[in-house]
Amino acid sequence: MLVALGFKRGTHIYLAGAHIYGGQSRMVALTSLYPNLVTKEDLLSSEEIRLFANFSSQLAALDFIGCAAADAFAMTDSGSQLSSLVSGYRIYYGGGHLPTIRPNKKRLAGIFSKNNTIEWNEFQERVRKTVRESKRIQVRPIARSIYRHPRCPECMCNIETSQTESNV
Repeated sequence: MLVALGFKRGTHIYLAGAHIYGGQSRMVALTSLYPNLVTKEDLLSSEEIRLFANFSSQLAALDFIGCAAADAFAMTDSGSQLSSLVSGYRIYYGGGHLPTIRPNKKRLAGIFSKNNTIEWNEFQERVRKTVRESKRIQVRPIARSIYRHPRCPECMCNIETSQTESNV
């Protein structure tokens, strides 16, 4: 997906989380395409990471900082709290201008399953279209997280602004 979106081999990628399911063998394809893939364990010394070892919320905070400050953020688990907080932060403080890739897994699965039968240009265009369509600004769905969808009519930032304007 990253190649189809135009990310080059030299792109630096920060991988949030503790352990990869299936271990490093599952990461071989990704690390061969993107050798600049790092985790918090790679960025911090063993002495520095040891200070956080028994505090999972602090380890998650390190991931949040890395993801929130990134040039682009691509989530793989759209249901996680970290993904919701990071994407909401990037939307709210970035005014919707910080690239946040929230792929539609169902649509991508359909594209990937046809990978052997379609040409590269068609594959690339389908992936880009899927990601582009997922970037559309949406009204916050009922009972969905305000953290993931902070720019909505009921957001406190909009309520304060409208109340201030009506008082003038």
